[in-house]
Amino acid sequence: QVQLVESGGGLVQPGGSLRLSCAASGFTFSNYAMSWYRQAPGKERELVATITSTGSSRNYAESVKGRFTISRDIAKNTVYLQMNSLKPEDTAVYYCNLWRSSRDYWGQGTQVTVSS
Repeated sequence: QVQLVESGGGLVQPGGSLRLSCAASGFTFSNYAMSWYRQAPGKERELVATITSTGSSRNYAESVKGRFTISRDIAKNTVYLQMNSLKPEDTAVYYCNLWRSSRDYWGQGTQVTVSS
């Protein structure tokens, strides 16, 4: 079955960087677009970034453009989110997402906290 396992979250100071990873299994990774979402306390889950199946196209939320980069490694069945110039408002649980067969699949999430 589909499994998405996120890692790489943690506590970082404002202006710092983190790289999140999402290891995928149970489906043909190279055939599907992948996304990262986040959910801050008391807020709705929001789309952060999406990468197409081949990696040829990427889209970002306005709030993270120029600071975050989504990428994928087909050989490792892994999608990444490189986060630079982090701000306190980036604090959230970050989720890896797959849309397949008319439904969403989610990982367990990884906490990112940006604080001094």
